[in-house]
Amino acid sequence: MSQLVQIRLEGSLFSVEKGTLLRDFLSAQELKRTPLLARLNGQMKDLNESLTEDVEIQLVYTEDKNALHVLRHSAAHLLAHAVTELFPGIQIGIGPDIENGYYYDFLKDKPFTPDDLIVIEKKMEELTRQNFPIEKVILSKTDAIKMFVDMGQDLKVELIEEKGGAEVTCYKQGEFIDFCLGPHVPSSGHIKHFKLLSISGAYWKGDEKGLQLQRIYGTAFFTKKDLRVYLNLVEEAKKRDHRKLGPALDLFSFNEDLGAGLILWHPKGAAVRRAIEEYWYEEHFHAGYDILNTPHVAKLDVWRTSGHTEFYDALYPPLLSDGIEYQLKPMNCPFHIMVYKSRQRSYRDLPFRWGELGTVYRYERSGVLHGLLRVRGFTQDDAHIFCRADQLEEEIQGVVTLAKKILSTFGFTDLDVFLATCPEKFCGAEADWVQAEAALARALKNIGQDFTLDKGEGVFYGPKIDIKIKDALQRSWQLTTVQLDFNLAERFELGYIGEDGNVHRPYLVHRALLGSLERFFGILIEHYNGNFPLWMAPVQILTIPIADRHSAYAESLSARFRENNIRASVDKRREKVGYKIRDAETGKVPLILIVGDKEVENKTAALRIHQEGDKGEINVNEFLDKVKELIKNRSLSLNF
Repeated sequence: MSQLVQIRLEGSLFSVEKGTLLRDFLSAQELKRTPLLARLNGQMKDLNESLTEDVEIQLVYTEDKNALHVLRHSAAHLLAHAVTELFPGIQIGIGPDIENGYYYDFLKDKPFTPDDLIVIEKKMEELTRQNFPIEKVILSKTDAIKMFVDMGQDLKVELIEEKGGAEVTCYKQGEFIDFCLGPHVPSSGHIKHFKLLSISGAYWKGDEKGLQLQRIYGTAFFTKKDLRVYLNLVEEAKKRDHRKLGPALDLFSFNEDLGAGLILWHPKGAAVRRAIEEYWYEEHFHAGYDILNTPHVAKLDVWRTSGHTEFYDALYPPLLSDGIEYQLKPMNCPFHIMVYKSRQRSYRDLPFRWGELGTVYRYERSGVLHGLLRVRGFTQDDAHIFCRADQLEEEIQGVVTLAKKILSTFGFTDLDVFLATCPEKFCGAEADWVQAEAALARALKNIGQDFTLDKGEGVFYGPKIDIKIKDALQRSWQLTTVQLDFNLAERFELGYIGEDGNVHRPYLVHRALLGSLERFFGILIEHYNGNFPLWMAPVQILTIPIADRHSAYAESLSARFRENNIRASVDKRREKVGYKIRDAETGKVPLILIVGDKEVENKTAALRIHQEGDKGEINVNEFLDKVKELIKNRSLSLNF
């Protein structure tokens, strides 16, 4: 006797035989549109799913923001399908969707070439036209391992042995089959608008001692227009690459003689950094923070207590001095905790808000170093808040409000906020997690901040709020993070005397608003294409004398600007004025003043604004007042 399950779809209730495939059920309905996927009780599934229990179905179409992730994961399978047909015997690794695209890893004797990408892409187009159904296949673990052994896919066998259950889910399209949990689009014909982008090296399972694989990156969209827009942004991103612009604008450099991942800030780059730091200090002072300064090293025992030696794999080797082991700091937290522990604390003292622009050192693998975005020595805009439970909500509100204000000053107003909740493995009491997550959610709601729940993505020591910004190219960057910590307060036995006379644990909040100054600087360079707003620009005003006889006047103007804390200089080179103007434009100087006989006589200057051209003769006093106003207000545009 068959069993029935209840299906709710678009307000209607249906009874179907248990085990019916979702696609078969939907094909029997008179739907206005053919769905791509579906959510079953809120979980994204493909149309291969069996209906085995009572369920509510929401149909998913291409405009659903999560459908694009599924399309890209399916495109990764299409890539692997094409590669295995073109290169018989090649081994396949993993192929997830990622932000803005997907990749697949391959084990191949000879490196892929750019020409190979062209051939692979054509093969993918061929497989798309064949419109293979993408089918879900359930095998026993034993049968799955045997199948992939027979195929010579040792990497897949290893993955199945590690991650496969009693039953193993695979997906098949044509002659290609892959170990995968899905979901996927219904057929290869849905994957029409894609592009292979680049090739890089990758380690199997991220282990530097493991197999060296080759990774092919690609992207995919539902429409040709979206793909074209994205590829234009990719080309624009190449032009804005901070690794090219930074040295070209004389902002920073790397030197292998010093070591990989260590930055040399040049005077111009340091000027931008100083402007950022001064603003950071100003806003934190207004927000009630006190500033700490802490050492770059500490005894290794400190990092044993904090848990870094056990859980953190980016530590530099310890330093030995006078028979004692010291550790370059990867974090600032233990130092701030030591300040807290330096004396007894009362409930009346809390909260403490302690900030530091603290330089830390992490031994990142050479393969992941990337300009300013991934380095080995960097300065975090770090802060820690020690507070009581009844203060937590208000403190979180203050951090998020401060973060939004600071980010908007730098031109970032398009924000995505996430609340990451308890992961599978966590420390502390479950009740504390529930209370803390609720406090974070209330804090966001109290200030009217929309957020997305990021289930299970909290760190093991506490839930967190993450804020991502969108840059000028609509790329998403993780910057602000606000993390509660149930771990370090316990490990370091932090306490305060409560109103009841007993010792209580304070809540510890880690927070960084900009992340690291180095990474943030790299993002700024690319966001503004090196055209920094006036208040951040390394040289704010450049004065160009037409001839040597005008140099004294140019110098007097520059000196006056510098007396008013404006970064100004004079181009006294014996070059033609046109050449010097072009050089200033290439150097992205916001304001250029040109002085000749008339300007000397009238005590004026001819103004040129970067990217806008000549603005004519200006009154120097009025110009100076306007510049000071723009800098004081940290204006993002030049309104003359």
